[in-house]
Amino acid sequence: MITNVRRRVGAAVVDGFFNGAARLAKLHPKSKPSHHGVEHVADVAYVPGSSAREHLLDVWRPLPDRQGEGPWPIVFYVHGGGFRILSKDTHWVMGLGFARRGFIVFSISYRLAPSHRFPAAIDDVCAAFAWMTANAARYGGDTSRVVLAGESAGANLVTSLAIALAYEREEPFARRAFATGVVPRAVVPACGVFQVSDLQRLKRRKPKMSPFIADRLHEVEQAYLGPGPWPHGLDLADPVVFFERGEEPARPIPPFFLPVGTKDPLLPDTRRLSEALDVLGVPNETRYYPGELHAFHAFVMRESARQCWRDTFSFLDRYVSPSPSPKGSSADPTPSGAGTSPR
Repeated sequence: MITNVRRRVGAAVVDGFFNGAARLAKLHPKSKPSHHGVEHVADVAYVPGSSAREHLLDVWRPLPDRQGEGPWPIVFYVHGGGFRILSKDTHWVMGLGFARRGFIVFSISYRLAPSHRFPAAIDDVCAAFAWMTANAARYGGDTSRVVLAGESAGANLVTSLAIALAYEREEPFARRAFATGVVPRAVVPACGVFQVSDLQRLKRRKPKMSPFIADRLHEVEQAYLGPGPWPHGLDLADPVVFFERGEEPARPIPPFFLPVGTKDPLLPDTRRLSEALDVLGVPNETRYYPGELHAFHAFVMRESARQCWRDTFSFLDRYVSPSPSPKGSSADPTPSGAGTSPR
């Protein structure tokens, strides 16, 4: 009884904090997209016939007079929040940050657990990706230069999407993504939970884990997976387990950039994913940020977060050939003073 109350209160605190922080940060004068040479197109439906807010995406694109004419390389961004909370609206800084560096960003919402359990979220991600590939050109996007990016639960989802794009699978939604024929140039899954099943493994590894963190991990697994059944298994909920099997892909697996803080309770998942990609011969770069917690890079006013963004763009410069930075902009990729985008 006490444990259940503690978990509910903890979940409400997390949700309220990140939603409030995102709204407050948006009031800062420097949060205005045009200040950074960016245009924001909100609430574009990606599922025909659906009126659900979960089936909307935002487009963040460079202004031609500030960043030159497109087509621009694409970042397909999927927000985190333990599969249970948050949305594209809480993660506006991510869209602004990438667009400011010459990418066009398609930042999506998706159905949340526990009302919509696995595989609803990855189903929506695949649907949004298929919509994006069919419509990117009219927004100025170049589908030959696509980056998949997300953090936390979003990192799980873009890694699972990378599997759906590289392997011919049985799930109808995965087949829809594979049928686009798009091979991403890079994947940037930050501080990811790459195996949702048996999240207690992290507490077994670290018995002194705080009850607050242990509760959040319990909520993620129970809400997202539930009791099943899972007709096609859990490959696309546990992408690191899939990669550890070492199956040969039908198409190339793109390079991965894996940023994570050394005090992130999910750190072991990033290490496992890097090791699995090494075995498969997939180029990958893992960056560890000393002393940093989960999703630290979202708090863009902090120097460690700015360094993470700089490292991310340095990696993407090698694999994606992005458009030129905004005229007159500094080398710093983040919207200075614009606040935070939550995990």
